Amino acid sequence: MSGFLFVVPPLVGHINPAVGVAAELTARGHRVAWVCADPDLVRRLAGADADVFACDGVTGVERPPDLRGPEALKFLWEGYLVPLADAMAPGVRAAVDGFRPDVVVADQQAFAGALVAERLRLPWATSAATSAEFTDAYDGMPRVAAWLRERLTELRGRIGDPSGTADPRFSPHLVLAFSTPELVGPTGKKGEAIRYVGPSIADRPTEPGFPWEWLDPGRAKVLVTLGTANADAGGRFLAECLTALRERADRVQAVLVDPGGTLAETGGDKDVLILPAVPQLPLLARVDAVICHSGHNTVCEALWHGVPLVVAPIRDDQPVVAAQVVEAGAGIRVRFGRVTEPRLGAALDTVLHEPAHREAAARLRTAFRTAGGAHAAATHLERLGTGRRHDRQPRAETR
Repeated sequence: MSGFLFVVPPLVGHINPAVGVAAELTARGHRVAWVCADPDLVRRLAGADADVFACDGVTGVERPPDLRGPEALKFLWEGYLVPLADAMAPGVRAAVDGFRPDVVVADQQAFAGALVAERLRLPWATSAATSAEFTDAYDGMPRVAAWLRERLTELRGRIGDPSGTADPRFSPHLVLAFSTPELVGPTGKKGEAIRYVGPSIADRPTEPGFPWEWLDPGRAKVLVTLGTANADAGGRFLAECLTALRERADRVQAVLVDPGGTLAETGGDKDVLILPAVPQLPLLARVDAVICHSGHNTVCEALWHGVPLVVAPIRDDQPVVAAQVVEAGAGIRVRFGRVTEPRLGAALDTVLHEPAHREAAARLRTAFRTAGGAHAAATHLERLGTGRRHDRQPRAETR
C-alpha cells in the first residue's frame, strides 16, 4: 500500500480530473489525501469523507475580462499562479509531514506541490488538467517563454530546491496528461515520463431536480456552457446564442447554462432552458452538439461522448484547446468577442448536420476510452509509489 498526496488549486476544472484517479487508488487499497486552499470544494467534488489538508490560498483576484494573449498570461502568472504557490507551500510542507506520502501528485498549476516535493526529495507526478502545455504554443514567443522560466526560477529559490532543474510543470518521474495524441496533435510533447491517459471521467455529486422529461426526443439537443469561471465575460455571447437557438426552435432544443444570471431564467419555455447549473456529464450523453468556451474539461467530456463542438475560446489555455478541436476535425471555432447570431447559427448547423465533425468526434471518443482514463493513471502512479517503497527498504550491508 502506498500513500498519494494530491496538491490542487481551488479550481473545479483542476480538481475534477484528479477525483477519478484518487477514487481508483482508494479502491485499490492505497492511502489518499489532498491539499487545497478550499477543502470544502474538494469534499464536494471528491466526497464528504475525503482527507483534506487545508492551506493558504489567494483571494480577491479580479482579472479584467478584456485581457487577451500574452497580457492575460502574464496576469494569470503574476496575479494568481505564483502568489498561489507561495501561499500554498507551508501548508503543502505540513501535509507532507503529517501524511507522509510515497508520492506527491501535483496539479500542473499548483507549483507548490512539485517544488516542495523536490526540496524534500520525494517523487512527484504531474497532473495535467489541460493539454495546452503539451503543444508548441510558445515556440513563436521566445520572450514569453523566457519570462515564464524566470518566474519559475525565482519561485524555486523561495520554496523549492535552489539546485533543482526540473520544470515544476513537468515531473521527470511521471506526467499524467488527461488527453490523447489524437486530440493534442502530432506536435504534442513526448517523453518517457509523459503518459497520455485520456480524460478521467468519474461520477460526480449532482443537485437533484433537472427536468429530464423536458427534453424533446423529436429535436436535436444543444448544450451551451461557458464553464464556472467566465460569468463575468459571457453576457453578450450567451445572448447571441439565445437568439440563434430560438431561430432554430423548430428543430433544436437547447439547455443554456448561465451561472451569472445574465439572462432571464425560463420556466415553461419548451425551446430553451436557462439554468445556473446543470448535471453536465449525464446531460452530455443526451445532446447532439455543445457550444462552449473550449475549457479542457468541457471539451474532453463532450468528446468522451462523441459530441461535436462549436468552440469560442476566451483566454488562458482555451485558444490552444480550440485549435486542437478544429485540427482534429471535431468542431468549428468562432470568435467569442465578435461572433454574431448568423455566424454562430451557421457553425451550429454545420456541426449538427454535416457528418464529418460527428465522425471526428466519434474517433476521439474511441481514442479517449482506449487510453484508460483514471484506471490507467492509477496504475502509473502505483508503479511510481512501488519504486518509492522499495527505496525506503533497509539495504543489506556490503562486506
